Amino acid sequence: MNFKLMPHRPPSAAIAPVIRAMAAAGITPNMVSVVGFAGTAAAAALVATGHLFWGGLLLLLASALDFLDGGLARATGQSTKFGGVLDSTLDRLSEAVLLFGIQWYAITHGMTVEAMLSFVAVVGSLMVSYVRARVEAAGGQLTDGIFTRPERVVVLVAALITGYLNVGLWVLAIVSVFTAGQRLWLAQWAVSDAPPRPTRPPRPSRARRLATPRER
Repeated sequence: MNFKLMPHRPPSAAIAPVIRAMAAAGITPNMVSVVGFAGTAAAAALVATGHLFWGGLLLLLASALDFLDGGLARATGQSTKFGGVLDSTLDRLSEAVLLFGIQWYAITHGMTVEAMLSFVAVVGSLMVSYVRARVEAAGGQLTDGIFTRPERVVVLVAALITGYLNVGLWVLAIVSVFTAGQRLWLAQWAVSDAPPRPTRPPRPSRARRLATPRER
């Protein structure tokens, strides 16, 4: 069963012209990932200093790049394991940095509830990704979840641009924690369905390795 509120990839026809232009300009997927993270960090700085609207707008633009790096990697044949690790790591850092900016803003303005909610939200968001990583490390696959990164970004952007920060943080905190629990519940089947991991043959003893060909 697939639990998702929204598609995680835009239509190929919508982003194909942009990807072709980026490929022609020599832009690599890793460049896109780094620029997206830098944009989110700048958005966090704007939010921390009280510019919620502009921070939300910049977050929207930076998050749009997250839809392009994977497509660019596939279109140019530059999809690598390290690129996937870099992209996932920067995605986690982006969320943490942005929510830290929100928490800083809340603390400096005496908004205790919002500061606490931002902490719960970042823990819930990281746990959603952590459960998936642990399942994949065990050989399973788990992408289900009603409130994964795209949904969280949409809520944050809407909360910042409209100014309904309190409402957005309540939604983010509650549903992120729920999604982490949902994935943990689904993990028992994802792991049980995973094929057994191959075991390495035992290494020969030192005496065996040092033996001459005649002795072997």
